[in-house]
Amino acid sequence: MALTHNVWAFVFGIMGNIISFVVFLAPVPTFVRICKKKSTEGFQSLPYVSALFSAMLWIYYAMQKDGSGFLLITINAVGCVIETIYIVLFVTYANKKTRISTLKVLGLLNFLGFAAIVLACELLTEGSTREKVLGGICVGFSVSVFAAPLSIMRVVVRTRSVEFMPFSLSLFLTISAVTWLFYGLAIKDFYVALPNVLGAFLGAVQMILYIIFKYYKTPMAQKTDKSKAVSDHSIDIAKLTTVTPGPISDSAVHQPPVIHNVPETQIQVTEVKSQNITDPKDQINKDVENQSQV
Repeated sequence: MALTHNVWAFVFGIMGNIISFVVFLAPVPTFVRICKKKSTEGFQSLPYVSALFSAMLWIYYAMQKDGSGFLLITINAVGCVIETIYIVLFVTYANKKTRISTLKVLGLLNFLGFAAIVLACELLTEGSTREKVLGGICVGFSVSVFAAPLSIMRVVVRTRSVEFMPFSLSLFLTISAVTWLFYGLAIKDFYVALPNVLGAFLGAVQMILYIIFKYYKTPMAQKTDKSKAVSDHSIDIAKLTTVTPGPISDSAVHQPPVIHNVPETQIQVTEVKSQNITDPKDQINKDVENQSQV
């Protein structure tokens, strides 16, 4: 096999196969969650459908390479199997509307679209021309796939949060792109190397953004944290100053004030005043009684 004569191509090809296999397994936790909940929730099927289409294209392209594309065929064949399993699980647990839309995209892109490309290349091109046409199609589709993380990076910049951009996935995607870039250079294949230049660049940007925003807090978030701290402090003070009822001791019972050394004349005056203050109803009754006596 021609590839054995190029040691570096073989080494980078094996490394690319291993790393790409790890990348293909990245959605496994997502599908474990889908199987447990028996629902696709808010997940989309397009990434898996497009990944399957990309793998199919690269297999067809590698078949035109006369043996030098063997390592491209192996990893993309494995990718086709894995992505097919993902799609089957997705369709199984999706609701009716999502299932129908997924099957429509799958039929249009992976069956009709791929069949149209194969027929056009087989009928209209041959030899090196077919390889160039297929290479251009693969590069165009790979660039569009590599450009997909731009939306995630935009979310990271807008929200200042890396919640939706795991560092491990960005790292493996970058290493995979770099490995396949060197593989393409080793076998002198422009169509393999070119899209991975963009993939390596975007992967590096993702990791830089992750490092920048991992521990970054916006002024609004800092203000919120500060107000929360003040609020918590106020609550603590309120708790400290809250009087909790306890057992009443004898010393806490207030006794009526004791009158000491009050002159007798003052007591007499008080008694006279108290006698003179009568209820109006009692006074009226007494007047009536006096009139009746008269």
